[in-house]
Amino acid sequence: MREIQLSRPAATVATIVVHDGAFLLVEEETRLGVRLNQPAGHLEAGETLVDAAVRETLEETGYRVMPTALVGIYRWQAPETGATFLRFAFAGEIVAHEADRALDDGILRALWLSYDDLVARRAMHRSPLVLRCVDDYRAGTRRPLDHITEM
Repeated sequence: MREIQLSRPAATVATIVVHDGAFLLVEEETRLGVRLNQPAGHLEAGETLVDAAVRETLEETGYRVMPTALVGIYRWQAPETGATFLRFAFAGEIVAHEADRALDDGILRALWLSYDDLVARRAMHRSPLVLRCVDDYRAGTRRPLDHITEM
């Protein structure tokens, strides 16, 4: 039996983008196979959380977005590895699309899914946070970006 090592939380960001009733997602290759996720990734040194959300969304989808609200802050521990993630999920609006932009390594494609399609593909979600963030967004959960203080 493999022992799970607990770790300090990794700070991550995710962006929830809706267009014509569909949610922007990515299909990504993971060590567990192809999974669905919001455009998401790790906070880099010297970067604000909002800047990280903008960068990750562009790198993974080719869409430039403007974050408009904080949907929530989520803590999740991966059962397979014990890795802990602290996710800052933002609502965002599309500013532009760079259709010819190469996507990050491991990202197979960006796609738009209705809520029903997203629920139907739950077994492919990277984590339970994918649907939870969308459900909170659909419930109207929004906090002003100035709820985040960065120094």
